[in-house]
Amino acid sequence: MASKFKLGLVQLAVGTSKGDNITRAVTMVKQAAAAGADMVALPECFNSPFGTGYFLEYAEPIPGPSTEALSKAAKENNIFLIGGSIPEKGSDGKLYNTSTIFSPDGTMIHLFDIDVPGKIRVKESDALSPGNSLTCFNTPFCRVGVAICYDIRFAELAQIYAQRGCKLLVYPGAFNMTTGPVHWEALQRGRALDNQLYVATVSQARDESASYVAWGHSTVVGPWGDVIAKADHEEKILYADIDLDRVEEVRTMIPLGTQRRHDLYKVVDLTESSQDPGDK
Repeated sequence: MASKFKLGLVQLAVGTSKGDNITRAVTMVKQAAAAGADMVALPECFNSPFGTGYFLEYAEPIPGPSTEALSKAAKENNIFLIGGSIPEKGSDGKLYNTSTIFSPDGTMIHLFDIDVPGKIRVKESDALSPGNSLTCFNTPFCRVGVAICYDIRFAELAQIYAQRGCKLLVYPGAFNMTTGPVHWEALQRGRALDNQLYVATVSQARDESASYVAWGHSTVVGPWGDVIAKADHEEKILYADIDLDRVEEVRTMIPLGTQRRHDLYKVVDLTESSQDPGDK
């Protein structure tokens, strides 16, 4: 496996036109690939304004216009493409917040509920249904785990991905102006330090006129817990060089993997290996 690769995070300015959002995303994916990115990630709800009031209007089946455009972009640019997420209209009539990965491709569905009294209230379960599987996939560089936004708060999920051999975790997200300033970077650094791997988060760009204002600040954190790349809040492509030798160096310096007291505690992966696209 190659020990180094370039990651590109597209901090996209999302508007009210789905077609324009898709076109802009594909254009920026092409720009990232032209700049040498081997893997590119889009933000949560890259084709739709964020908010429960938009999910039904913008939802589409998979395959559909958004994922077909991403599949084409990945192939034309010869990259791994993590398609952020889109509101999916499931065959069961439910709406899902779904992430797709090309190529190889996989789908993960997640649920996010947040209620901060007096500050902000976003209850995705009013519109979206939860998923029931985890997603990680293999590349010529390393295995990568993908989760969405609120999932970064659950240390156990990141630990399971690390147990599955992931050395990079990617979280398309949309933290807000309340939780973003205090939790966004802290959670990323925590997950990276816990598991001695790279953690990348990719957000929508901030739109002060939107009903839901995203924090932005897409970030890449290294296995030492250091921030190696960070955007501001405006639209841009953030690049980071992922050095997998650094993962092994950190794990040798502080050998958490061999020093955990599994006789006293452990995190158990309850999902079937057959659900793991990385094993196929």
